[in-house]
Amino acid sequence: MSETHVDGADVRTAHQDLHSEQGALRGEHPGRSRNPVIKVADLAWLEFEKPDLDRAEVFARDFGFQIAGRTENELWLRGTFAGSPCMVIRRGRTSRFIGPAFRAAERADLDRLARATGTDVRDADVPGGGKVVGLLDPSGFPVRVVHCAEPLPELPEQRPLLLNFGTEHRRTNATQRPPREPSRIQRLGHVVLETRVFARALDWYLDTLGMIVSDFLFLDGQRGCGPSMAFIRCDQGALAVDHHTLAMHLGPGNAYVHSAYQVADLDSIAAGGEYLNERGYKRSWGIGRHVLGSQLFDYWRDPDRFILEHFADGDLFSCDLEPGWAPMSTSGLAQWGPPATSDFIGASPSPQRVRDVLEALRGDNEIDPARLLGLLKAAKS
Repeated sequence: MSETHVDGADVRTAHQDLHSEQGALRGEHPGRSRNPVIKVADLAWLEFEKPDLDRAEVFARDFGFQIAGRTENELWLRGTFAGSPCMVIRRGRTSRFIGPAFRAAERADLDRLARATGTDVRDADVPGGGKVVGLLDPSGFPVRVVHCAEPLPELPEQRPLLLNFGTEHRRTNATQRPPREPSRIQRLGHVVLETRVFARALDWYLDTLGMIVSDFLFLDGQRGCGPSMAFIRCDQGALAVDHHTLAMHLGPGNAYVHSAYQVADLDSIAAGGEYLNERGYKRSWGIGRHVLGSQLFDYWRDPDRFILEHFADGDLFSCDLEPGWAPMSTSGLAQWGPPATSDFIGASPSPQRVRDVLEALRGDNEIDPARLLGLLKAAKS
């Protein structure tokens, strides 16, 4: 395992006081592939279908997205940072998540990926054009890897407030009055997925897309069965990147859990939340600060019941930090803030959730009664 050097002489492994309680035991998953096909640079966008694009656009503006493009059947959303859009919503008969798109580091990576997977490089239907390879992950999610020809230009920012700290007075003869307006989304940060085939899906993302694990979680008393959740980042070598770009956890369904979008600071989160609350949207959980990833967070439901997160001040890791290991629990999700709500953790199962459980227990996957009981215990702990 690699080590991180701090202040020259102080050497500590990544899990000591940094992000998890402990590191891997002998023989546990290393959290990275020895020889991945490519190494993706970041998430590009997420793809959804919804029947009402007008309603979707109203929420998107209220949540803080800018409109990158709109046709009768497609809505492209973006943040203020230059680069790719954050999301595409296509008209469909029902509301559903389709899958993620990841950004290739180089155009040549698409050719390498297509050869290795027996697929083709095709034109990408994205503002500005580009190329794309379409794949299917072990959970059944369509996954696109894209290289955009013309990145979107940057837009005006929502500036962080100038703060006073103790004797450090950066603001004098001026008041703080953050406007009650939508949080201005800067970029897409991460997506969280649930899968019945966690181990297979994890290895696929590491082997195929070159991603690496920041933190593993395991179920109480079941560490020997392997991890039940992974926070996964892109590998850009010495360049520090988000603690997680993709997070996956074992569960009875193959489903979208939430996606997260970066904003300027805590005041942007809070004032934007007040704006959403005044317009009748439902907060799912927040405001607080996470443990793994350290982000300030606030979760909201859109009109189609999808959960979206505003976040700020997340951890950044370079490639030489080893994975941490910690027990999976609801209480371990936040350092401070209100307790996780039943809405956020899904404590009131829907009829579809019950069907997922029954189907998973009968199917060829990683869900068995012991794992299911472990997940229920983690949700209540």
